[in-house]
Amino acid sequence: MNTEVKSYKCEECGKIFKYSSSLRKHRQIHTGKKLYECKECGKVFKICSTLVQHHRIHTGEKPYKCEECGRSFIQQSNLNQHQRIHTGEKHYKCQECGKAFKKPSCLDQHHRIHTGEKPYKCKECGRSFSQQANLTRHHRIHTGEKPYKCQECGKAFKERSPLNQHHTVHTGEKPYICQECDKAFSRRSLLSKHHRIHTGEKPYKCKECGKSFKQRSVLTRHNRVHTGETPYRCQECDKAFKCHSALRNHLRTHTGEKPYKCKECGKAFKQRPHLTQHHRVHTGETPYRCQECDKAFKFYSTFTNHLRTHTGERPYKCEQCGKAFQQRSSLTAHHRNHTGEKPYKCKECGKAFSLRSNLHKHRRTHTGEKPYKCEECGKAFNQRSHLTKHHKIHTGEKPYKCKECGKAFNQHSALIQHHRIHTGEKPYQCPECGKAFNQHSALTQHHRIHSGEKPYKCPECDKAFKRKSNLTQHHRIHTGEKPYQCPECGKAFHQHSHVTQHHRIHSGEKPYKCPECDKAFKRKSNLTQHHRIHTGEKPYQCPECGKAFNQHSHVTQHHRIHSGEKPYKCPECGKAFKRQSNLTRHHRIHTGEKP
Repeated sequence: MNTEVKSYKCEECGKIFKYSSSLRKHRQIHTGKKLYECKECGKVFKICSTLVQHHRIHTGEKPYKCEECGRSFIQQSNLNQHQRIHTGEKHYKCQECGKAFKKPSCLDQHHRIHTGEKPYKCKECGRSFSQQANLTRHHRIHTGEKPYKCQECGKAFKERSPLNQHHTVHTGEKPYICQECDKAFSRRSLLSKHHRIHTGEKPYKCKECGKSFKQRSVLTRHNRVHTGETPYRCQECDKAFKCHSALRNHLRTHTGEKPYKCKECGKAFKQRPHLTQHHRVHTGETPYRCQECDKAFKFYSTFTNHLRTHTGERPYKCEQCGKAFQQRSSLTAHHRNHTGEKPYKCKECGKAFSLRSNLHKHRRTHTGEKPYKCEECGKAFNQRSHLTKHHKIHTGEKPYKCKECGKAFNQHSALIQHHRIHTGEKPYQCPECGKAFNQHSALTQHHRIHSGEKPYKCPECDKAFKRKSNLTQHHRIHTGEKPYQCPECGKAFHQHSHVTQHHRIHSGEKPYKCPECDKAFKRKSNLTQHHRIHTGEKPYQCPECGKAFNQHSHVTQHHRIHSGEKPYKCPECGKAFKRQSNLTRHHRIHTGEKP
């Protein structure tokens, strides 16, 4: 008898088969030819036996029954594999590592871990896989096919296992119980993952950096940090993501879908973690507690950021200037200083901002909203920080103290500005004339001398001002308001600076001393004017004739020679004068007063 074994070789890939029928079936992988079509759903198969097995999905027939537990299966091979659960039989052993398997296909798949072989390649994107089933599942990303449908709610899935998992939502079944804490799970895989909380086991290790993980899926996502791979692409805007969940969350920015709704207040969210975090607003739960200071937090991210206040860790570093930050969001915001990017634009006026929070604050200038109200006096503010600053007026709290002179301030920014008096630092320089200032607001105000801008307009008389404080002071002329009262004599003033200056009449204080001649003054403006006697500086120039003056009031008075303006009118006879002092002298004619 001829015992010679015949071998049939595939001309495409070189694979060898014992039987010609096996070679014929194999060739269909290369040709893509599918001969057998399902009449129920139209799906086409290469092999008749596969069609027969598939047809049982529609009929529900499961002819292969386990005698041990009564469970039924569509295919004989599935029953054979299942029976090994009862026998514990593992015939197929890996020669590389000794691991044993119940099925030869599992051994074949496992062996590719050692060889790195990935024979199944996607024709759409070129990605390769070690298993045919993984390629089949992956291909549904391109086709969008979801062949597994829930009969309860109609939801469809790309894979059978998510359908099985989803079905427990309807049944409520949680058959897998943790023996450590009795927590129940709907899936075995969830129990396995949960159990690692108790054991601390992290079996999945990154070959690049050595970092270990409790879940394989987390390792897969982590590996993309090294490879830069972003396999999940949005069909709407072509943006790519490293993990499928990130793509799913992103898609809701296009659809506007918010599937996670709060049962307490009805507020809806795009992501489940956001709903979980929001729910703590109602429950008051603060599950994350700091071991250093015992402070508790509602959110893990806030807790992580807080821990860095103790450790001093700043893991987020700017590649441009080397500055480091405790939070990623702070680095993102800082990076816009280098790029000049302002992605947040106001729909009302078109003004753009680098931070979303600044846009929210700006919007309140249009809406007039002032959500932050002082409980002491009822005054409302459009920013929380303004309320915090204002509240210190009532408490008298001044927590920021100058180490040089001991003066205390209720705001940290005020201390920084004050400290520049001691250091002489003037970091803000005018690009027009080179003059430097110790405050940014002072530079902004100064720049209006060059631009002529007067953005603050009085609604009563249309007079415009360069500074908001000047408009506030001017408006009291119309209202007659004098909110600042001298504690010594009761005299009231429009401006706080005026009562401060007035009080020096009682105290005799002259805090502003000339460094040249030691002459002292009650007002800083008087010292500034006086100092020009020594320097000869005349910064105020007449636009008509070019004559220069050392005081702004002098150029104002001089300009009336050109304009002919006489703003000071006598109420007795109607005679007008260019200067207030001339009107005062003239008025004595009517009163008979002798100076």
